[in-house]
Amino acid sequence: MGFLEATALSHVLPDGRVLFHDVSLRVSSGDVVALVGDNGAGKTTLLRVLSGELSSPDGGIRVQGGLAVMPQFIGSVRDDRTVRDLLLAVAPSRVRDAAAELDAAELALMDDDSADVQMRYANALAAWGEAGGYDAEVLWDTVTIAALALPYDRARFRGVATLSGGEQKRLVLEALLRGPEQVLLLDEPDNYLDVPGKRWLEEQLSRSAKAVLMVSHDRELLANTATQVVTIEAGSAWTHGGSFRTWHEARRARWERIAELRRRWNEEHEKLRELVRTLRQQATISDDMASRYRAAQTRLRKFEEAGPPPAPPREQRVRPRLRGGRTGVRVVTCQDLRLTGLTQPFDLELFFDDRVAVLGANGSGKSHFLRLLAESENDQVSTVRHEGVCRLGARVVPGLFAQTHHHPEWVGRTLVDILWHGEEGRAGLDRGAAMAALSRYGLAAGGDQRFESLSGGQQARFQILLLELSGATLLLLDEPTDNLDLVSAEALQDALQTYTGTVAAVTHDRWFARSFDRYLLFRSDGQVVEVEEPVWDEPKPQRAR
Repeated sequence: MGFLEATALSHVLPDGRVLFHDVSLRVSSGDVVALVGDNGAGKTTLLRVLSGELSSPDGGIRVQGGLAVMPQFIGSVRDDRTVRDLLLAVAPSRVRDAAAELDAAELALMDDDSADVQMRYANALAAWGEAGGYDAEVLWDTVTIAALALPYDRARFRGVATLSGGEQKRLVLEALLRGPEQVLLLDEPDNYLDVPGKRWLEEQLSRSAKAVLMVSHDRELLANTATQVVTIEAGSAWTHGGSFRTWHEARRARWERIAELRRRWNEEHEKLRELVRTLRQQATISDDMASRYRAAQTRLRKFEEAGPPPAPPREQRVRPRLRGGRTGVRVVTCQDLRLTGLTQPFDLELFFDDRVAVLGANGSGKSHFLRLLAESENDQVSTVRHEGVCRLGARVVPGLFAQTHHHPEWVGRTLVDILWHGEEGRAGLDRGAAMAALSRYGLAAGGDQRFESLSGGQQARFQILLLELSGATLLLLDEPTDNLDLVSAEALQDALQTYTGTVAAVTHDRWFARSFDRYLLFRSDGQVVEVEEPVWDEPKPQRAR
C-alpha cells in the first residue's frame, strides 16, 4: 500500500521570487488527487519537487511503496530516442543505471573482446538482473503489446518520433499503471490521447489501487476520476476533500470566508494602531499610560508578526484579440486528396467563417492534414506526403498552432526578444508594445524568461498571441486546449467566436468540440467523412461534403 505525504514545501525561483510556500498534501492508496491551478502557478514545479528532481528549502516528503513519474514532455518526443529509451526514462533509477552500464559494456565488447571487457559485460548482465532488468523486460513486453500491438523484441528499437503523441502517452501510462511503484505523479496524462484513450485512462485510474497525483486541465477527466483536488493559488495550496464536481463551489465559499476573515483582521489591525497612537500621546504625561503604551506596542507587533489571512487570488485575465480578416468564399479546396499511408482520397471544401472540428483516433492523419494546409500558402513544397489537390483560396493566410510546442528557433530566447525581432508575416514590437501584448495573455511576468522555461500552458498562450499578431485568416489549431487552464481555454473559445476568418481545430477536448459547427472525422479505415455532431466512436460511413 503506497502513499505520498508532503509537509510545508516551498520553491524559490532563480530570480528570488517565491513561487509557492507552505504546501502540504497527502495522497493515499486508491486516491486520485487532482492538482489544479493557473498556468505558471507551479503545478509541474511541485511535481518535480515531490519527485526529488528539485529541492525544497523547507518541509519534508515521505513516500512509501516506490514512486514513478510521467513528465509533461511525454507525447512530444521528436528526437532519436527509441521505445526502449522511453520506457527506461520512466523506470526506477536502479534499472536506468544498470541499463546504461550494460549498453556501455556492449559497445566496448564490439571493439575489444579481451578478457577484461568480457568480464565487464558479464558483470553488467548480472547487475541488470539484480536491478530487476529482466522483470522490467517482461513488463515492457506486456506494455508494448497493449499500447502498440507489438511484442517488446520487435518494438524496442522503434523510434519514438515515429509514434503519435497518443501512442507515446499510452505506452508510458501502461508501464506506470502496470508497474510495481505504488505512487504515481502524472503531469498531463490525458494530453495527446483521443477520447477512447481518455475513457480508458478514466477507467484505469478509477480501478487502480495506487496513490495517484495528477495535473490535468480536462474537466471531464477530473470530474470522472478525482477523489480530492489540491489547488495551487495565491502562492500556496489548499485541499478540497471532495470531487472536482463540487470544487468550484468549495473554492468560491473558501475565498468568501477568507475575505471576511481578512476584513476582520484589517479592522482589528486599525483598532490596535489607533490604540497605540492614542496611548503614545498619553504616555508623555503619565507613567501608567507609558506602561499601557508599551503593552499595546507589544500586542500590535505580535498581531502583525502573525500576519493577515491570505489575500484572495487575483483572477487571471486572458484577453486574446484574434481579428483575422475577410477572405474569398472558398477558403480550402481539396480534390482527391490522399495523405500517403494515412487516408483514402477525399474531397472537401471549407468556406469563410466555418468552424471545423477535426476528430478521429490518434495516428489517423489529423495533424498531418493541418500541416498540409499550413504549407499550402503560395504553393510552397509541403513536407507532408500526399497526392491530389489541396488549395487555399484568395487572401487566405494560414496560421498553425503546433500541438507539441516544438519551436527550436525559439530555444534560448526570451518572449520579449521573440516579439521584438518579428518574422515573416509578423512585424516586430518594441519592449513596451511587447509587454502590453504579453500582459493580455497573462505572460507579462515571464517576458524575460526563455521560451523553453515556460509551463506548457504558458507556451500555448504565447503561440496563440503570435497567431494574433500574424494576421492569420485561417487558424489551424492542433489540440490548443491541451495545456491551457480553465480560464485560458474559455478565453480562447470566446475569442474564436468573434474571430473574422475560418478555424479548423484538431481536438479531443469534449467540451471544446461542442462549440464548433462542422465536424470532420478521420476514420481508422482511412476514410475522411463529415458528421453532424462531435462523435468519439466511429459512426456508419457518410459522404464528405
